[in-house]
Amino acid sequence: MTTPAALALVTGGKRRLGAEIAKTLAKAGYALALVSHVDKAPDADLQLVLGEQGSDWKAFTCDLSDPANAATLITDVASHFGRPVDLLVNNAAMFGQDDWRAMDIHTLEAHFRLNLFTPLLLAKEIVQAAKGVRRPAVVHVLDQRIANPHCDQVSYTLSKQALAASVRTMATSFGSLARVNGVAPGLVIATEDYDAGLQARLADIMPLGKLPSPSAVAEAVLYLAQATDVTGQTIFVDGGAHLKSFDRDFMHL
Repeated sequence: MTTPAALALVTGGKRRLGAEIAKTLAKAGYALALVSHVDKAPDADLQLVLGEQGSDWKAFTCDLSDPANAATLITDVASHFGRPVDLLVNNAAMFGQDDWRAMDIHTLEAHFRLNLFTPLLLAKEIVQAAKGVRRPAVVHVLDQRIANPHCDQVSYTLSKQALAASVRTMATSFGSLARVNGVAPGLVIATEDYDAGLQARLADIMPLGKLPSPSAVAEAVLYLAQATDVTGQTIFVDGGAHLKSFDRDFMHL
């Protein structure tokens, strides 16, 4: 009887960095549950890899901004694949632009619900579903700014700092039942806010003299997914950005 592939659930797994992580996991032989808040096809390059690898995968649509949906999502994924989740990658996130003056109960609540509460409840659900028979792995996608925060995107930053702090807390709480780790990327996929000149200047001021690649972040996720002796750790994949302090977000430098 053939042993089924390990099952990975990747939130925000259809596009951008989430798609890069999903591609790397597919190449490593994982079955994939790709979760997004809208029903749309994965990025073309991810679809190509899934086809080439003959991956067992399914897309799930779920409003992750409502933490109450966590239990139903895990049940639906396990029901479709016929087995519990082995790896949870919490990649989906809200990235608002408030500073301290614009921060209010609404910005804080929205960021913490999606960026902290749902990831923690998803982790709880996969550990409970494993029933102590399997040891699932959890990898939170964080942000290099957790080490040296600046004055921009305050609600987002606070929520990622809280998620980063939870890595050690939940690794301790789960103990032998699950491994919990984090990956903290730097600027890996630039938006339209970054022109070529700005990206070149940012690369020059990084300690490694370059910006990190999306594939490097994905490889770090894969390492932590398979590092059976590692828990409670955070790997920065940021070109060394966390070693420096910046007054503003990269887009403003």
